[in-house]
Amino acid sequence: MIRRLYRLWPNPKLLARLWLLTAGQAVLQGLLLALLVPVLDAVVRPQPDVGAAAPWLALGAAGAVLYAGLSVVATPVGFAAAGTLAAQLRRRLMHHVSTLTLGWFTAEHKARLARAVTSDVGSAAHLAVTIGGPVITSTLLPATVVVVTFTVDWRMALLLCAIALVAYVALRRAARIAEIAEIELERAAAGVAGRAIELGQAQPVLRAAGHTEGTPRMRAALEDHRETYREGMRRARRPFFVYTGVIMAGFIAVLALAAELMLSGRVEVARAIALLVLAARFLEPLGQLIELIGALRALRNQIARIEELLSTPPLPVPAEPVRSIADAGVEFANVTFTYPGGDTPALEGVSLHCRPGTTTALVGPSGSGKTTATRLIARFFDIDSGELRVGGVDVRRLDPTALLDEIAIVFQDVYLFDDTIEDNLRLARPGATWDELREAASAARLDEVIEWLPAGWNTRVGEGGAQLSGGERQRVAIARAMLKRARIVLVDEAGSALDPENEAAITRAIANLGSDPERTVIVIAHRPATLATADHVVALDRGRVVEAGTRAELLRTGGAFARLSSQYERARHWRIARVDG
Repeated sequence: MIRRLYRLWPNPKLLARLWLLTAGQAVLQGLLLALLVPVLDAVVRPQPDVGAAAPWLALGAAGAVLYAGLSVVATPVGFAAAGTLAAQLRRRLMHHVSTLTLGWFTAEHKARLARAVTSDVGSAAHLAVTIGGPVITSTLLPATVVVVTFTVDWRMALLLCAIALVAYVALRRAARIAEIAEIELERAAAGVAGRAIELGQAQPVLRAAGHTEGTPRMRAALEDHRETYREGMRRARRPFFVYTGVIMAGFIAVLALAAELMLSGRVEVARAIALLVLAARFLEPLGQLIELIGALRALRNQIARIEELLSTPPLPVPAEPVRSIADAGVEFANVTFTYPGGDTPALEGVSLHCRPGTTTALVGPSGSGKTTATRLIARFFDIDSGELRVGGVDVRRLDPTALLDEIAIVFQDVYLFDDTIEDNLRLARPGATWDELREAASAARLDEVIEWLPAGWNTRVGEGGAQLSGGERQRVAIARAMLKRARIVLVDEAGSALDPENEAAITRAIANLGSDPERTVIVIAHRPATLATADHVVALDRGRVVEAGTRAELLRTGGAFARLSSQYERARHWRIARVDG
């Protein structure tokens, strides 16, 4: 456990200092107890010799002062350690996460990361400090007492060793059960957390449906958590009582042995009293271990979850990466890619070329590989075979930071931070001037939105941009791409599910994106208005390129693109008709 903690924290010196101070206090306690023997030998006799006890009492007083000094030093170290260790580990986690492939960030992985950064790291740092000290004391103090007892009476020392051995076996069993219970409780707690977030986000829908007491899934998660906790407590009772019984039986055995030694005359009264005191200080901290074992196993499981995240392999970076590209051209050469854990390739033998200064539209039915293609350009994942080049360089040879500096992505579901519109744009280029901000907003048709907002540029957009409509969030995302001045812009279904006004604005904004002769725009779209801005159209189906050319050329061929366009046109003219009857 100690080795794992040392490997986990980037700078464990503070933890080591705290544990060394605690270890020093524990050993010092045991050594101070050893002074009882000469003191009692001098005092508990027919004619007490206070003079003989005085040096030992003086040594004990000096030891007590030293113990108090260690406590004074250890207390602030302990207070500082938890926060410092948590901050260190969070920085390490965030640095490691920043090296992972973007494709790693699925909903499940993001939930695990959130719990690790908030709950696991904070709890592990807290437990390492608050539980580590008592555990060290509860092991080193009994060990020191046993050593001291050997100098007084070897028979009592052997009995204490036997008690420690039996207690260790009982404690191991209790620890295994506590570990299983903690894992199951963590699973149930994660389920409750997920349902609680769902409950908060879905309040308008739930209230409209009359579900004022939550959802059935939320109630089921709470019931599962309650049953898991109850079952864990039930399973932990028996080993708890067994361990407590071992300690109590050990105390009875100590009393019996001390009485037998004293009554048989093999040990004097003073030494018998000293042995009882030593045995009591041996058993007391040993008995506390059962109360700490649950927290220790929780700490072990938290460390395991953090280690699992830290062991996730980062995005491969070449030893001498290319840090710049000549132009913004994007080329797929016989690219095949299968998602991790998948059986069927998402892209198979795909070849296409997007030249600088052009807008390429990717079209095709759902699951045809359009989004996958854009993700591979940004290196969310690495391809299985073939070659994917940006600026004539294989993306696997490019420095990941340099690659992302050249790319701006407008996602289908735009996420905005709970901040002002200005700060959400400045995320792309913090040092941008006001003229540059206004120019980007105008090109993205965002200036029309800012004009009627109550605080203009200083309007807060809410969590995830909830205060803005979908189309308005898309405009912010496009303005951010404009401001970044990235030479490659990937637009994923930007015009989907928008009202006509926003669709027209987004279409004009995409056209403005493609007006830069050095910029390559790749857009996933089906709507005629968006496709009209494209210089080149690539039709995908089941992960393969089935057609490529201009929109007019593909409509004349009557192939897959023409069929998709025809279906969309028919859907556009659907109307809800009234049937009399």
